[in-house]
Amino acid sequence: MSENKYDIEFFWDPICPFAWVTSRWVEKVSVQTNYSVDWRFISLRILNKDKNYETDFPAGYEEGHTSGLRFLRTAAKVREEEGKEHMSSLYAAFGTHYWELERRPGLRKQLGTVEHTEKCLATAGLPKHYASAVDEMSWDSVIEQETELALSRTGRDVGTPIISFQPPSGLSFFGPVISRVPSDEEAVPLWNAVIELASFPGFAEMKRSLREAPQINVLGTLEAPPVMEDWEAGSRKAHKPA
Repeated sequence: MSENKYDIEFFWDPICPFAWVTSRWVEKVSVQTNYSVDWRFISLRILNKDKNYETDFPAGYEEGHTSGLRFLRTAAKVREEEGKEHMSSLYAAFGTHYWELERRPGLRKQLGTVEHTEKCLATAGLPKHYASAVDEMSWDSVIEQETELALSRTGRDVGTPIISFQPPSGLSFFGPVISRVPSDEEAVPLWNAVIELASFPGFAEMKRSLREAPQINVLGTLEAPPVMEDWEAGSRKAHKPA
């Protein structure tokens, strides 16, 4: 892989809706500023490997996090053999074949499968044979190393995405967690505001657990006005086991 210097390192897990929304914003920022983006890996399944999914998360989260890890295995193999310049298009292709689709039963069950991954590869203009890597656990060490790199920059009590600006010595932060993709006109001013805030040496955290549902087609949440939900540790509080 090339060791070119990038302006932004974006650590993504494909299964995270907030990472998807934030990634679409960062793509807009990149186009308007000419910032280069290195799309790196972070796995929610690896990050939460020591947690009890039955008590700490709503039903289905372990399956979802595992499907994200499986897709990242293919992404890691593509990056190794084809180059990291394909990561943006591969991530976008995952969105095309999941986040941007109409909501329908059983769609989530396809994630992490060879068949679904083949569709993403084809859309990204990549050979479909890489889809078999979803079962190659040998790539987990690469993904875990990058997950640990991201956490070494922010601390461990975070989720996805993680962004580093002017890495490796520049700013790193979890999020920002946004529920909707900013307009073209809003993209750069929002970015500049985030960087300005994160640059203050004494800044630690700004957070609210009450937030609107992610405005994503496949979730069926494109509503006006959006429904507000209370979130806790990366998932909807009302959906967690009692």
